[in-house]
Amino acid sequence: MPNKVEEFNAYRAKMNDKLLAENNKLIKRIFNLDTNAYMEGALDVKTKELLGLVASAVLRCDDCVKYHLESSKEAGANKEEVMETLGIATLVGGTIVIPHLRRAFEYWEDLEEAEA
Repeated sequence: MPNKVEEFNAYRAKMNDKLLAENNKLIKRIFNLDTNAYMEGALDVKTKELLGLVASAVLRCDDCVKYHLESSKEAGANKEEVMETLGIATLVGGTIVIPHLRRAFEYWEDLEEAEA
């Protein structure tokens, strides 16, 4: 069975490298802005990643949800915190977010399995 976490990260890295190799100033600046926005500041990294998870779920971006789930886990978020965050996202986004909630839960399980 393929490892979904490794597949996602490999594809993301490969395509980011290709995009950045095009040397488009606007794309590079957006990537840099995104990186800097999630650095430690008045809010800690975990809180920022969980906020990113809410926004990603509400905006229904599955790739973004996966990214922020993984980043939240790396920043120390536990399953209870992630589930509470996804609950807020579903409340704010409405029932249209439920399919993304399912996929997010499945990906969190994949992250836990990859850690074991």
